[in-house]
Amino acid sequence: MRHKAASLPNVSLEQGSVTSLIEEKGTVKGIQYKTKDGQEFMAYAPLTIVCDGGFSNLRRSLSNPKVDVPSCFVGLILENCELPHANHGHVIIADPSPILFYPISSTEIRCLVDVPGQKVPSVSNGEMAHYLKTMVAPQIPPQLYTAFITAVNKGNIRTMTNRSMPAAPQPTPGALLLGDAFNMRHPLTGGGMTVALSDIVLLRDLLRPLHNLHDASALCRYLESFYTLRKPVASTINTLAGALYKVFSASADKAREEMREACFDYLNLGGAFSEGPISLLSGLNPHPISLVLHFFAVAIYGVGRLLLPFPSPTRIWTGARLISGASGIIFPIIRAEGVRQMFFPATVPAYYRAPPVD
Repeated sequence: MRHKAASLPNVSLEQGSVTSLIEEKGTVKGIQYKTKDGQEFMAYAPLTIVCDGGFSNLRRSLSNPKVDVPSCFVGLILENCELPHANHGHVIIADPSPILFYPISSTEIRCLVDVPGQKVPSVSNGEMAHYLKTMVAPQIPPQLYTAFITAVNKGNIRTMTNRSMPAAPQPTPGALLLGDAFNMRHPLTGGGMTVALSDIVLLRDLLRPLHNLHDASALCRYLESFYTLRKPVASTINTLAGALYKVFSASADKAREEMREACFDYLNLGGAFSEGPISLLSGLNPHPISLVLHFFAVAIYGVGRLLLPFPSPTRIWTGARLISGASGIIFPIIRAEGVRQMFFPATVPAYYRAPPVD
């Protein structure tokens, strides 16, 4: 993508590490950056798009971030082995949390082991290798076991924190936040690039009718609509990622385990019961209400499984806790995303903002 952008006649590519935004009287005028050889430069522009990723050092100037770190991914590359279902991604429902496998070449499979919490066993002193061999390896498919152990023994183990952060922008003249710099979700569903590319298309369409970007105040007021218009796609994928991670993680709660089993059986029904959730995952159905309906359909399906053929007081109690637990999973995520922006974006004033007149 970088090469493609650099090939365009109206693009000038400069590479360096941005150290700060240049601000004058509350308006962002450009950036200060440092090149590989240590030289510092300043670049000025009427609109600065900040997209410096999940570890952004600029987001605090343009938003009110509340970053949560639910877990860490431990990454390995498995070589010369076959997945149970070729050319498909695999989610292994393990204890304490999911394990991902997906092909990245004809001979390589990436494995991502989710480890709950903000700290992982140390790689340097061998604790991580011991954890992977004793806790993780027994839970993976047999056809991947040997390749997994070989990858662990090679020692090429990488770790990365998984971050979740609802979008909380503070509209600032001269600047716009984009990507993981201002909105993240658990990467279990791989929705990050879907959200990012959707945001880029939306921003492109908003900027297309503009011929003058130098009226910073008018441009900022107009681009507030970006933060509202992106909500249906972004919040649907964000909410689904957070909810599925909690459902797929192991729990001592019987109701939570029933919810997890119901989720798989619901998908196995096929037809609309699988097409609906998959279209939500892929961003093809950016309707939050569909997400809520499917999520509670899974919960109700789980309750039905419990009560048939003969309900008992214990099963009724477990079913009630299943519904309560489902609500406790999804509603806090929706609240963090913003109920009004998520379900009723057209009621937000910025939704109807027209382009500033040249």
